[in-house]
Amino acid sequence: MTKKKVWFVTGAGRGMGINIAKAALAAGHQVVATGRRTETVTKALGESEDLLILPLDLTKPQDAQDATAAAIDRFGRIDVLVNNAANFYAGFFEETSPAQIRAQLETNLFGPMNVTRAVLPAMRKQRSGHVITISSLAGVVGLEFIAAYATSKFGLEGWMESLRYDVEPYGIRTTIVEPGFFRTELLVEEASTVWPELSIDDYAHRTAAALPEWRRMNGQQAGDPAKLASGLVTIAGQDRPPLRWVAGADAVAAIEQKAHDLLEQIDAHRDLSTSLAYDD
Repeated sequence: MTKKKVWFVTGAGRGMGINIAKAALAAGHQVVATGRRTETVTKALGESEDLLILPLDLTKPQDAQDATAAAIDRFGRIDVLVNNAANFYAGFFEETSPAQIRAQLETNLFGPMNVTRAVLPAMRKQRSGHVITISSLAGVVGLEFIAAYATSKFGLEGWMESLRYDVEPYGIRTTIVEPGFFRTELLVEEASTVWPELSIDDYAHRTAAALPEWRRMNGQQAGDPAKLASGLVTIAGQDRPPLRWVAGADAVAAIEQKAHDLLEQIDAHRDLSTSLAYDD
C-alpha cells in the first residue's frame, strides 16, 4: 500500500488538475484541491472526507497563505505540492502586448512562486516534502507563436532547477514536469487561453493562419491527461523522484532533439568558446 500523503493541487477545477486530484484520491491520498472558483472544483471532484476544496487565486500571495493554513489545519501537513494552475497567452511577440506578457508571467511564474513560498515553511518544519511543478515542452524548446508562454515556462524551469539546491538539505524533493500536447480544455477555455490583442500588418497573414490551426488542435492532442496524472502519483511515491520528467512521446522527441542540437552547437564552436581565458 502507498503511504497516505497530503497533496495540494492548484488549478484543480479544470484540465489536467482534475485528473491529478482524482488520481491522488484514487491512490488513497488526501487532497487539497484549489481553484479560483470552488464551485467549479466541487462540480469536477465531488465530495470526500479525504478532499478539501479551497479558493485560491495564485496571483495573490495572501490567498496562497490562507489556503496553506487551511490545509494544515484540516490535514496537519502538506507532503506533495503540485503547481499545476496556468494559462496560455498565444501570439507572435510583437502582437502580444506588454500587459499580456506581464499577465502571463504573473500566473505561470510568479503564481507558482507565491504558492511554493507559502507551503515551504511547513515542509521545512516536517523535514520532508515534494514540490512538483508543471512546466511544458515549451519550457525547454521555443516554438513559433508562443513567445510569452515560452518565456513563462523557461523562467519556471530556471527557478525550479535552482530551488532544488535551496530545499534539498531539508528533505524536500523537486520535480519539473515537461508535458507535450495533452487533450485538455487549454485551447478552448476562455479562462485558459488568451489570443494576441495587437495587430501588425507584417504578421497579419501568419496570425490569420495560426489561430485556426491552434484551435483545430483541440481534441486532437495525443496525450492522455489521466495517464499523466497516474504517472505523477507513481513519481511522488518514489524515494528519489526524478528532477525532470518529460511527459509524452512528442515532448521526448522534441527535447531529445534540443539536447542533440545543444551538443552540436557546443562542438561547432568549442575552440573559440574555450579560448577566452586570460593568457597569463
